Amino acid sequence: MEPVLVSACLQGVPCRFDGRGKASAAVTGAVGDRRPVAFCPEVAAGLPTPRRPAEIVGGDGHDVLDGRARVVDDTGHDVTEEFVDGARRALEAARRAGCTEALLMARSPSCGRGTVYDGTFTGELREGDGVTAALLERHGITVRPAPGG
Repeated sequence: MEPVLVSACLQGVPCRFDGRGKASAAVTGAVGDRRPVAFCPEVAAGLPTPRRPAEIVGGDGHDVLDGRARVVDDTGHDVTEEFVDGARRALEAARRAGCTEALLMARSPSCGRGTVYDGTFTGELREGDGVTAALLERHGITVRPAPGG
């Protein structure tokens, strides 16, 4: 079976910032007959579950990787280092498993693809990618947001 990297929360693992998982039939259908490789970059980088919600301030994941933006939680605590470390660990896991595609949690500051929260903690969105999505794409792994996300 072909492997596909999948945000662990989309596989039902309770690792989201709020301590819950987010499995759905739509995600199961999107994985199809491929072998899911569940991974949570934030947990892999040592962040706790549950944890304070975080957003990218000053850009998107590409900007974070290039040092032009930061990831902060809703108290203003900078968690950029953890998000970059988690992205690197996700890339390593994807390479080790032979993944050429990833199905990631929509809007997440780690996993978002195409749209992320805008850094104001008001629920507003902006175009862009999360840190992990940006790093995977930079290394040739196709990233798709979770269906329905």
